[in-house]
Amino acid sequence: MHFAHSTNSTEDNWEPLARHLHEVAELARSFGSKFGGGNAAELAGLLHDLGKYAAAFQEYIRGQRARGVDHASAGAQQVIKLATGINGLVARLLAYAIAGHHGGLPDQHGSAGLDDRLKKQLEPIDAIWRSELQLNAAALLPTPFKPYQGDAAVPERMAFQFAFLGRMLFSCLVDADFLCTEAFYARTEGRQVDRAWPGLAQSIDGLNARFDSYIADKQQHAPNTPLNALRRDILNHVRRKAELPRGVFTLNVPTGGGKTLASLAFALNHAKRHQMDRIVYTIPFTAIIEQTAGIFRNVLGDDVLLEHHSAIELDPSKAQNKAGEEYGIDDGARDGKLRLAAENWAAPIVVTTNVQFFESLFASRGARCRKLHNLANAVIILDEAQTIPLNLLRPCVAALDELVRNYGCTVVLCTATLPALGADRFKGGLVISPDRELAPDPAALHNALRRTTQRLAGTMTDDQLLEDIAQSGTAQALVIVNSRKHALALFERAQQRGIDGLLHLTTRQIAADRRLILADIRQRLVDNVPCVVIATSLVEAGVDLDFPRVWRAEAGLDQVVQAAGRCNREGRAPADASIVTIFKPAEAKPPAEIEALIGDTYRILETHKGDLFAPAAVEAYFGEVHWRLQSDGLDRIKIADADGRKVAAQTMQQFSVSAGQPSFGYRTVGDAFRLIESGMAPVIVPTDAEALDTLAALRGGLPPTAAARRLRNYLVQVPPRERQRMIDNGHVRFVEADRFGEQFAVLETTALYSATSGLRWEDADEFTWGIV
Repeated sequence: MHFAHSTNSTEDNWEPLARHLHEVAELARSFGSKFGGGNAAELAGLLHDLGKYAAAFQEYIRGQRARGVDHASAGAQQVIKLATGINGLVARLLAYAIAGHHGGLPDQHGSAGLDDRLKKQLEPIDAIWRSELQLNAAALLPTPFKPYQGDAAVPERMAFQFAFLGRMLFSCLVDADFLCTEAFYARTEGRQVDRAWPGLAQSIDGLNARFDSYIADKQQHAPNTPLNALRRDILNHVRRKAELPRGVFTLNVPTGGGKTLASLAFALNHAKRHQMDRIVYTIPFTAIIEQTAGIFRNVLGDDVLLEHHSAIELDPSKAQNKAGEEYGIDDGARDGKLRLAAENWAAPIVVTTNVQFFESLFASRGARCRKLHNLANAVIILDEAQTIPLNLLRPCVAALDELVRNYGCTVVLCTATLPALGADRFKGGLVISPDRELAPDPAALHNALRRTTQRLAGTMTDDQLLEDIAQSGTAQALVIVNSRKHALALFERAQQRGIDGLLHLTTRQIAADRRLILADIRQRLVDNVPCVVIATSLVEAGVDLDFPRVWRAEAGLDQVVQAAGRCNREGRAPADASIVTIFKPAEAKPPAEIEALIGDTYRILETHKGDLFAPAAVEAYFGEVHWRLQSDGLDRIKIADADGRKVAAQTMQQFSVSAGQPSFGYRTVGDAFRLIESGMAPVIVPTDAEALDTLAALRGGLPPTAAARRLRNYLVQVPPRERQRMIDNGHVRFVEADRFGEQFAVLETTALYSATSGLRWEDADEFTWGIV
């Protein structure tokens, strides 16, 4: 008898290998069948642990051999022998998945690459596997598999499509393997694993009824204003569009037009119409994800929604079997259920970040890829779609197109400043027909929802800016500048002037304090008391604030429009009195990337000076941006060369197919594809008992991954040179560097931090170590 998994009990309670392979194959097939990949996923499941038929592996799990053996490469070597032609190409994709089902999808070449794995001399395996496993290598390519037909380079895009298919099949395999292994150990250990979520199809009527009830109550109690009447019209129009076939949609509604609820209504109605499995709502920043998730819970309840982002504590609870393979441990609490659902997005409604969503689509590690097969047949709403980083825009658009083209998804690009991503204006873009705009006439909506007046103020010193605010006659003002350094300097100058109700909000402050400051701002606005906020762009996209006046330092037009969305948001004041002042700071140079976007804005200024916030102006602006970056600026990552140095590269060029042989850089892309490349170094600022207790637990044995998750609300990202200066001066120390290296840098001199100003690393030379 050959075994897949062992226990501390007798072999009677061990898991037979053939049973495990068939169970994984069956589950993987069910996952892959949603996009036509059932045959291929099943074959991967049957072969993934083929190397466990080796006598050496059986000796190892029986404790008769000190070291384990490679049990994944055997299946990879076998699968490529089973098929030729197009099936042979898919078999090569399966070889990547099988070889990487523990360590992650490999590159074709390089250290531990697939080339080496396929040539590796392995321990011989028992020929009995041929009678225990019935392999079918026919019809491996999903049918129909639709190639991209746009004007993008065909070989490059086709290679990307096959690489995407390989990652989706990998997702089917690794999730099935994990779940089957978890189920075996749960049975043998007498545990219950709660992964039960209601299916969207079974819940959809009730969810629509909850939505209708919520909207009816909201409309009944809302004042009968032109703005609320327009919001009702937008909502009704969007819901009618849900009957259209799946595909790519846009929802181009100005800020305050009710995009969040309208997009949720569309997703619910569209999912019911087309029997879709899941709704995934992606949001650019954690600052607004909690706001949106809270709205959804109020509307739909808490029993169908998973909120997955870095600020949510979902510690991985894992054990390992004798083969070193991980499986889950359920703690029986709701937090445990949410943690389990976060592993593979099993919940019917998922609210997550762009980082989680897009980085998973380009990941190589099994833990990040497990969720991907659950995106098939989903409604995907991208809130604030304009925030996709420009240097990753082309591969992100290609991934969205592929989800729609071959995986049964509907994608909604939801924004007040929609970039031109259609194939007619963007190389390799999305197929968006005119009837796919969900809003009723965006240009007319812009005019109807115009609540502000723009003012181009030219160059202003900080004193002139503060005097301008003082002379405006408003006690509530929002000022947004382009850097933390300028925000702090302006805040300190405003303090010297004795401005009432002054607040400072940037990423100098830890996330835990930023949430409290935002809550304070909202309450001050409601209470109509003085509130002058000096902030960076973190308050722009999607943050629900409503100021009577806004001042915005020059930036890209999309950022300026988003800033304007924080002015007179509810339309209570006349547009002529709700002024958005755009100024050029005399004492602060913008970062290089923002300076380039300012140039793009100036190039369309003369034509659109009358209304910079109109859809036509935004469209012209993105046309300038995309034209400027068209060569390689829309697909730019940094990868390590042969000498380990970081060099510029393109994501799409890491995948190629020649003569039916794929050469994919899965690991290279997975390691390099990051939506947020700050170039900063983290410092932990333990401001309360929770942070201090976590650090104590870390020293006492808490796994570092768990500690890192708990401490994410206490981080400030600092320029590396400034962090080193604080280390040199004794203000920052690493927690047990001999164990954790430089992973946990903790602020020791607490006088350098306040919730008001944040972390003042510039003052590191002025403090004596140990002053608290």
